[in-house]
Amino acid sequence: MDSPWDELTLAFSRTSMFPFFDIAHYLVSVMALKHQPGAAAMAWKNPLSSWFTAMLHCFGGGILSCILLAEPPLRFLANNTNILLASSIWYITFFCPYDLVSQGYSFLPVQLLAAGMKEVTRTWKIVGGVTHANSYYKNGWIVMIAIGWARGAGGSIITNFELLVKGGWKPEADEWLKMSYPAKVTLLGSVIFTFQQTKHLAISRHNLMFLYTMFLVATKITMMITESAVMPFAPFEDTLSRMLFGWQQQFSSCEKKSETKSFNGTGSSTSKPIPNASDKVKKKHTKKTE
Repeated sequence: MDSPWDELTLAFSRTSMFPFFDIAHYLVSVMALKHQPGAAAMAWKNPLSSWFTAMLHCFGGGILSCILLAEPPLRFLANNTNILLASSIWYITFFCPYDLVSQGYSFLPVQLLAAGMKEVTRTWKIVGGVTHANSYYKNGWIVMIAIGWARGAGGSIITNFELLVKGGWKPEADEWLKMSYPAKVTLLGSVIFTFQQTKHLAISRHNLMFLYTMFLVATKITMMITESAVMPFAPFEDTLSRMLFGWQQQFSSCEKKSETKSFNGTGSSTSKPIPNASDKVKKKHTKKTE
């Protein structure tokens, strides 16, 4: 007989993301698009371009994973129900009278609820990407990590190409050069679920899904409530970078210190006072007067 914990985690892992969790994901993605400069004006001026950009924000992870696996990148358009649902969220977000959707979303409890539900969908996407990649490449753990990462956080990468086409792309904001918190936490989750898939991590999938999701939701809500821009992984990243990549800097700093010490020691022992030109002139003048 299963324990209550196992029954809880198993029931949680079987939770359907449609429609409520998908609605939260689409709402957060479209609201992030609307908060970009000029997005609202673009929606009124060119609704088709705005709709296509919103679909990239909503389904970017699936598009990127299809590209990496040489599958049709427009396969997401075959799911008519999700497309209609995401399109409805886009329409009421940009064209609702009196901007009621944005005003309702401005309340912090609504934002916390939507963000927490979106993080739940992130876990499902990572697990789906890892499982899908394993069906193509059995125990190909690098491919599984890449597809799980792309499925969970590929929207931010896909939208970079959209910004590049529009001329608003900035190199310093590129996801490859400066990874955001969602990209980092998705990469961590992809690695963990890949190890679980390849039997290198002795934990059941439903337990891991529950624990990882609770970590995502708690971290995201804490960051939103405290309005903190500090990443939870910052101390760990700093320590790991010093351990793995900081040896050359330590050696170079030690060499510079030794060089400065030796230079100061030799300079103090060999240096002699140099007479001034004005002192020589004064000595000649006194000799003449004598």
